[in-house]
Amino acid sequence: MLKRVTVPTLFTPPTYSHASVVEAGTHLAFLAGSVPLNADGELVGPGDPVRQAERVIANLGEQLRSVGSDFEHVAYTDVYVVSSDPAVLSEVWAVVEASRLSVGPHSSTLLGVACLGYAGQLVEITATAVVPDAASDQA
Repeated sequence: MLKRVTVPTLFTPPTYSHASVVEAGTHLAFLAGSVPLNADGELVGPGDPVRQAERVIANLGEQLRSVGSDFEHVAYTDVYVVSSDPAVLSEVWAVVEASRLSVGPHSSTLLGVACLGYAGQLVEITATAVVPDAASDQA
């Protein structure tokens, strides 16, 4: 069973869902990249990777809640940062560590990349999370 979810409190994506939930013994949610856009599709924190990372984490929380999961159930993330400077990557990673994502701690990959999908976007995080059985039964 596959359920695709578009979160009504987030910017409506053009050609993808915010999350997909797949039953494979344990319910898993494969979340599309969380981006630094507000609900109107406007970039938050232009030129500021830390502020963008904070918005990305907040949006990721919305995605998780929409599928009945939370930060504590995130199994894996990829953190993409538009920079080749390790200091900038470290600043973004500090935001990830300060978030509840580090409670697990989850497995993660931090990557410096040349560009991301939206003009001015500096940070994106993808995630895979467990959907607890109680929430899965209600989905």
